Amino acid sequence: MQFRQLEYFVALARERHFARAASACYVSQPALSEAIRKLEHELKVPLVRRGRTFEGLTPEGELLVPWARRILADHDLLKQEVAALQTGLSGELRLGVIPAASTTVALLTDPFCAEHPLVRVQLESGLRSAEILDRIRRFELDAGLVYPDGEDTADLLVTPLYEERHVLVAGSELLTGRSGTIGWQDALELPMCLLNTGMRGRQLIDDALATRGLAASPQLETDSAVTLLAHVGTGRWASIVPQTWLRSLVLPAGTRVLALDGPAITARVALVTDAAEPGSVLTRALIRTAHAADVDASLRVPPGPATD
Repeated sequence: MQFRQLEYFVALARERHFARAASACYVSQPALSEAIRKLEHELKVPLVRRGRTFEGLTPEGELLVPWARRILADHDLLKQEVAALQTGLSGELRLGVIPAASTTVALLTDPFCAEHPLVRVQLESGLRSAEILDRIRRFELDAGLVYPDGEDTADLLVTPLYEERHVLVAGSELLTGRSGTIGWQDALELPMCLLNTGMRGRQLIDDALATRGLAASPQLETDSAVTLLAHVGTGRWASIVPQTWLRSLVLPAGTRVLALDGPAITARVALVTDAAEPGSVLTRALIRTAHAADVDASLRVPPGPATD
Protein backbone atom coordinates (compact mmCIF):
# COMPACT_ATOMS: atom_id res chain seq x y z
CA MET A 1 0.00 0.00 0.00
CA GLN A 2 1.35 3.40 -0.98
CA PHE A 3 0.50 6.79 0.50
CA ARG A 4 -0.24 8.04 -2.99
CA GLN A 5 -2.99 5.44 -3.39
CA LEU A 6 -4.59 6.55 -0.14
CA GLU A 7 -4.34 10.22 -1.17
CA TYR A 8 -6.14 9.48 -4.43
CA PHE A 9 -8.81 7.44 -2.65
CA VAL A 10 -9.46 10.17 -0.04
CA ALA A 11 -9.67 12.76 -2.82
CA LEU A 12 -12.25 10.63 -4.64
CA ALA A 13 -14.27 10.19 -1.43
CA ARG A 14 -14.25 13.95 -0.96
CA GLU A 15 -14.94 15.04 -4.54
CA ARG A 16 -17.34 12.17 -5.44
CA HIS A 17 -16.14 12.51 -9.02
CA PHE A 18 -13.16 10.89 -10.79
CA ALA A 19 -12.18 13.90 -12.91
CA ARG A 20 -12.38 16.39 -10.03
CA ALA A 21 -10.42 14.06 -7.77
CA ALA A 22 -7.72 13.65 -10.41
CA SER A 23 -7.54 17.41 -10.87
CA ALA A 24 -7.23 17.93 -7.11
CA CYS A 25 -4.32 15.46 -7.04
CA TYR A 26 -2.69 16.93 -10.18
CA VAL A 27 -2.73 13.59 -12.02
CA SER A 28 -4.61 12.22 -14.99
CA GLN A 29 -7.90 10.46 -14.42
CA PRO A 30 -6.57 7.10 -15.74
CA ALA A 31 -3.62 7.34 -13.31
CA LEU A 32 -5.94 7.97 -10.38
CA SER A 33 -8.30 5.16 -11.39
CA GLU A 34 -5.45 2.70 -11.80
CA ALA A 35 -3.97 3.57 -8.39
CA ILE A 36 -7.33 2.96 -6.71
CA ARG A 37 -7.76 -0.34 -8.57
CA LYS A 38 -4.37 -1.44 -7.25
CA LEU A 39 -5.44 -0.47 -3.74
CA GLU A 40 -8.60 -2.57 -4.13
CA HIS A 41 -6.52 -5.50 -5.41
CA GLU A 42 -4.15 -5.26 -2.44
CA LEU A 43 -6.98 -5.05 0.09
CA LYS A 44 -8.96 -7.72 -1.77
CA VAL A 45 -12.24 -5.76 -1.53
CA PRO A 46 -14.06 -3.37 -3.89
CA LEU A 47 -13.91 0.22 -2.65
CA VAL A 48 -15.76 2.08 -5.40
CA ARG A 49 -19.08 1.38 -7.10
CA ARG A 50 -18.43 2.02 -10.75
CA GLY A 51 -20.77 2.57 -13.66
CA ARG A 52 -20.41 4.98 -16.51
CA THR A 53 -19.64 7.53 -13.78
CA PHE A 54 -18.76 7.46 -10.09
CA GLU A 55 -21.69 5.88 -8.24
CA GLY A 56 -20.38 6.05 -4.69
CA LEU A 57 -18.26 3.99 -2.34
CA THR A 58 -18.94 0.43 -1.29
CA PRO A 59 -19.47 -0.29 2.43
CA GLU A 60 -15.83 -1.36 2.55
CA GLY A 61 -14.84 1.92 0.91
CA GLU A 62 -16.83 3.97 3.42
CA LEU A 63 -15.12 2.06 6.23
CA LEU A 64 -11.68 2.78 4.78
CA VAL A 65 -12.17 6.56 4.45
CA PRO A 66 -11.58 7.58 8.10
CA TRP A 67 -8.68 5.15 8.39
CA ALA A 68 -7.09 6.53 5.23
CA ARG A 69 -7.49 10.09 6.48
CA ARG A 70 -5.90 9.16 9.81
CA ILE A 71 -2.96 7.38 8.13
CA LEU A 72 -2.31 10.36 5.86
CA ALA A 73 -2.63 12.80 8.75
CA ASP A 74 -0.19 10.78 10.88
CA HIS A 75 2.20 10.65 7.94
CA ASP A 76 2.09 14.45 7.65
CA LEU A 77 2.60 14.81 11.41
CA LEU A 78 5.66 12.59 11.27
CA LYS A 79 7.16 14.70 8.49
CA GLN A 80 6.47 17.86 10.52
CA GLU A 81 8.17 16.40 13.60
CA VAL A 82 11.29 15.43 11.62
CA ALA A 83 11.43 18.80 9.88
CA ALA A 84 11.05 20.60 13.23
CA LEU A 85 14.06 18.74 14.60
CA GLN A 86 16.16 19.77 11.61
CA THR A 87 15.13 23.35 10.84
CA GLY A 88 12.49 24.41 13.39
CA LEU A 89 8.77 24.53 12.80
CA SER A 90 7.69 24.73 9.18
CA GLY A 91 4.81 23.61 6.99
CA GLU A 92 1.21 24.81 6.82
CA LEU A 93 -1.28 25.31 9.65
CA ARG A 94 -4.91 25.25 8.49
CA LEU A 95 -7.16 27.23 10.81
CA GLY A 96 -10.95 27.56 10.59
CA VAL A 97 -12.53 30.65 12.16
CA ILE A 98 -16.14 31.54 12.96
CA PRO A 99 -17.22 35.02 11.75
CA ALA A 100 -17.36 36.40 15.29
CA ALA A 101 -13.67 35.58 15.79
CA SER A 102 -12.43 36.91 12.46
CA THR A 103 -11.53 40.23 14.10
CA THR A 104 -9.76 38.68 17.11
CA VAL A 105 -7.88 35.77 15.54
CA ALA A 106 -4.91 38.08 14.90
CA LEU A 107 -4.27 38.17 18.65
CA LEU A 108 -3.39 34.47 18.28
CA THR A 109 -1.95 34.17 14.80
CA ASP A 110 0.26 37.27 14.93
CA PRO A 111 2.40 36.08 17.88
CA PHE A 112 2.36 32.54 16.48
CA CYS A 113 3.75 33.68 13.12
CA ALA A 114 6.30 35.94 14.83
CA GLU A 115 7.61 33.00 16.84
CA HIS A 116 7.50 30.54 13.90
CA PRO A 117 8.34 32.49 10.72
CA LEU A 118 8.71 29.36 8.57
CA VAL A 119 5.12 28.23 9.18
CA ARG A 120 2.47 29.28 6.69
CA VAL A 121 -0.99 29.86 8.18
CA GLN A 122 -4.04 29.29 6.01
CA LEU A 123 -7.15 30.94 7.51
CA GLU A 124 -10.69 30.06 6.47
CA SER A 125 -13.21 32.47 7.96
CA GLY A 126 -16.97 32.53 7.74
CA LEU A 127 -17.31 28.89 8.85
CA ARG A 128 -19.79 27.69 11.46
CA SER A 129 -18.61 25.95 14.61
CA ALA A 130 -20.12 22.57 13.65
CA GLU A 131 -18.48 22.70 10.22
CA ILE A 132 -15.09 23.52 11.72
CA LEU A 133 -15.33 20.64 14.20
CA ASP A 134 -16.34 18.23 11.44
CA ARG A 135 -13.42 19.29 9.24
CA ILE A 136 -10.98 18.91 12.13
CA ARG A 137 -12.24 15.37 12.60
CA ARG A 138 -11.75 14.73 8.87
CA PHE A 139 -8.20 16.18 9.07
CA GLU A 140 -9.10 18.94 6.60
CA LEU A 141 -8.36 21.58 9.25
CA ASP A 142 -5.71 21.49 11.96
CA ALA A 143 -7.48 23.76 14.42
CA GLY A 144 -10.41 26.14 14.75
CA LEU A 145 -11.77 29.09 16.69
CA VAL A 146 -15.35 28.17 17.60
CA TYR A 147 -18.21 28.60 20.03
CA PRO A 148 -17.74 25.31 21.95
CA ASP A 149 -20.90 25.54 24.07
CA GLY A 150 -23.67 23.40 22.65
CA GLU A 151 -21.30 21.53 20.32
CA ASP A 152 -20.04 17.96 20.61
CA THR A 153 -16.34 18.35 21.47
CA ALA A 154 -15.93 15.14 23.48
CA ASP A 155 -13.19 13.77 21.21
CA LEU A 156 -11.42 17.12 20.70
CA LEU A 157 -9.09 19.28 22.78
CA VAL A 158 -10.71 22.58 23.81
CA THR A 159 -8.52 25.50 24.88
CA PRO A 160 -10.63 28.47 26.09
CA LEU A 161 -9.54 31.81 24.62
CA TYR A 162 -11.95 34.50 25.77
CA GLU A 163 -15.53 35.40 26.56
CA GLU A 164 -17.30 37.87 24.29
CA ARG A 165 -19.97 40.35 25.40
CA HIS A 166 -22.50 42.05 23.11
CA VAL A 167 -23.16 45.79 22.81
CA LEU A 168 -25.31 48.03 20.62
CA VAL A 169 -23.67 50.10 17.88
CA ALA A 170 -25.59 52.72 15.94
CA GLY A 171 -25.34 56.02 14.14
CA SER A 172 -25.18 58.98 16.54
CA GLU A 173 -28.41 60.55 15.25
CA LEU A 174 -30.32 57.36 16.09
CA LEU A 175 -29.18 57.65 19.72
CA THR A 176 -29.85 61.34 20.34
CA GLY A 177 -30.55 61.90 24.02
CA ARG A 178 -29.22 58.50 25.07
CA SER A 179 -26.00 57.71 26.89
CA GLY A 180 -24.42 54.78 28.68
CA THR A 181 -27.04 52.06 28.24
CA ILE A 182 -30.16 51.25 26.26
CA GLY A 183 -33.05 48.89 26.95
CA TRP A 184 -33.75 45.94 24.68
CA GLN A 185 -37.19 47.16 23.70
CA ASP A 186 -35.79 50.57 22.75
CA ALA A 187 -32.95 48.92 20.82
CA LEU A 188 -35.40 46.88 18.73
CA GLU A 189 -37.23 50.03 17.71
CA LEU A 190 -34.12 51.16 15.83
CA PRO A 191 -33.62 50.13 12.17
CA MET A 192 -31.73 46.92 12.85
CA CYS A 193 -29.23 44.84 10.87
CA LEU A 194 -28.03 41.54 12.36
CA LEU A 195 -26.18 38.34 11.57
CA ASN A 196 -28.10 35.70 9.65
CA THR A 197 -30.66 33.60 11.48
CA GLY A 198 -29.08 30.30 12.54
CA MET A 199 -25.58 31.68 13.06
CA ARG A 200 -24.38 31.21 16.63
CA GLY A 201 -23.89 34.95 17.18
CA ARG A 202 -27.49 35.56 16.09
CA GLN A 203 -28.79 32.69 18.25
CA LEU A 204 -27.28 34.34 21.32
CA ILE A 205 -29.23 37.52 20.57
CA ASP A 206 -32.47 35.70 19.77
CA ASP A 207 -32.21 33.63 22.98
CA ALA A 208 -31.63 36.76 25.07
CA LEU A 209 -34.63 38.44 23.45
CA ALA A 210 -36.83 35.38 23.97
CA THR A 211 -36.20 35.46 27.73
CA ARG A 212 -37.60 38.99 27.68
CA GLY A 213 -40.60 38.09 25.53
CA LEU A 214 -39.12 39.93 22.55
CA ALA A 215 -38.06 39.01 19.01
CA ALA A 216 -35.92 40.74 16.40
CA SER A 217 -37.13 41.42 12.86
CA PRO A 218 -34.12 43.01 11.17
CA GLN A 219 -34.60 44.44 7.70
CA LEU A 220 -31.08 43.34 6.76
CA GLU A 221 -29.19 40.15 7.63
CA THR A 222 -25.65 39.13 6.67
CA ASP A 223 -22.89 36.69 7.61
CA SER A 224 -20.23 39.43 7.61
CA ALA A 225 -19.06 41.59 10.52
CA VAL A 226 -17.64 44.13 8.11
CA THR A 227 -20.97 44.41 6.29
CA LEU A 228 -22.85 45.04 9.54
CA LEU A 229 -20.52 47.84 10.62
CA ALA A 230 -20.50 49.33 7.13
CA HIS A 231 -24.27 49.70 7.30
CA VAL A 232 -24.08 51.14 10.81
CA GLY A 233 -21.55 53.63 9.43
CA THR A 234 -24.15 55.11 7.08
CA GLY A 235 -25.83 56.55 10.16
CA ARG A 236 -29.16 54.91 9.41
CA TRP A 237 -28.70 51.49 11.02
CA ALA A 238 -28.10 49.88 14.40
CA SER A 239 -26.74 46.45 15.25
CA ILE A 240 -25.93 44.24 18.23
CA VAL A 241 -22.41 42.85 17.97
CA PRO A 242 -19.69 41.30 20.16
CA GLN A 243 -17.65 44.02 21.83
CA THR A 244 -14.52 42.17 20.74
CA TRP A 245 -15.20 43.27 17.16
CA LEU A 246 -14.68 46.87 18.20
CA ARG A 247 -11.09 46.19 19.24
CA SER A 248 -10.02 45.36 15.71
CA LEU A 249 -12.54 47.02 13.40
CA VAL A 250 -12.39 50.82 13.33
CA LEU A 251 -15.85 52.21 13.91
CA PRO A 252 -17.01 54.65 11.23
CA ALA A 253 -17.17 58.32 12.19
CA GLY A 254 -20.41 59.29 13.88
CA THR A 255 -20.96 55.84 15.40
CA ARG A 256 -21.76 55.30 19.08
CA VAL A 257 -21.58 52.28 21.37
CA LEU A 258 -24.06 51.60 24.20
CA ALA A 259 -24.27 48.76 26.70
CA LEU A 260 -27.53 46.79 26.79
CA ASP A 261 -29.62 46.85 29.98
CA GLY A 262 -30.05 43.64 31.93
CA PRO A 263 -27.97 40.45 32.01
CA ALA A 264 -25.19 40.58 29.45
CA ILE A 265 -25.12 38.30 26.40
CA THR A 266 -21.88 36.36 26.71
CA ALA A 267 -20.35 33.45 24.82
CA ARG A 268 -17.11 31.52 25.09
CA VAL A 269 -14.75 31.35 22.14
CA ALA A 270 -12.20 28.54 22.20
CA LEU A 271 -9.37 27.05 20.20
CA VAL A 272 -10.21 23.46 19.25
CA THR A 273 -7.74 20.85 18.00
CA ASP A 274 -7.54 17.09 17.57
CA ALA A 275 -7.10 15.40 20.95
CA ALA A 276 -5.03 12.46 19.68
CA GLU A 277 -1.57 12.06 21.20
CA PRO A 278 1.10 13.13 20.49
CA GLY A 279 -0.74 15.39 18.05
CA SER A 280 0.59 17.81 15.49
CA VAL A 281 3.75 19.72 16.37
CA LEU A 282 2.10 22.77 14.79
CA THR A 283 -1.10 22.56 16.84
CA ARG A 284 0.92 21.96 20.01
CA ALA A 285 2.85 25.14 19.26
CA LEU A 286 -0.41 27.01 18.56
CA ILE A 287 -1.82 25.93 21.94
CA ARG A 288 1.34 27.15 23.68
CA THR A 289 0.94 30.49 21.93
CA ALA A 290 -2.71 30.65 23.02
CA HIS A 291 -1.71 30.21 26.66
CA ALA A 292 1.12 32.75 26.41
CA ALA A 293 -0.91 35.35 24.50
CA ASP A 294 -3.76 35.37 27.07
CA VAL A 295 -6.28 36.67 24.56
CA ASP A 296 -8.93 37.04 27.24
CA ALA A 297 -6.78 39.52 29.20
CA SER A 298 -6.19 41.54 26.05
CA LEU A 299 -9.92 41.83 25.42
CA ARG A 300 -11.14 42.15 29.01
CA VAL A 301 -12.23 45.78 28.95
CA PRO A 302 -15.64 47.24 29.86
CA PRO A 303 -17.97 48.55 27.14
CA GLY A 304 -16.58 51.84 25.92
CA PRO A 305 -18.41 55.07 26.54
CA ALA A 306 -20.54 56.63 23.83
CA THR A 307 -18.29 58.21 21.24
CA ASP A 308 -18.89 60.50 18.30
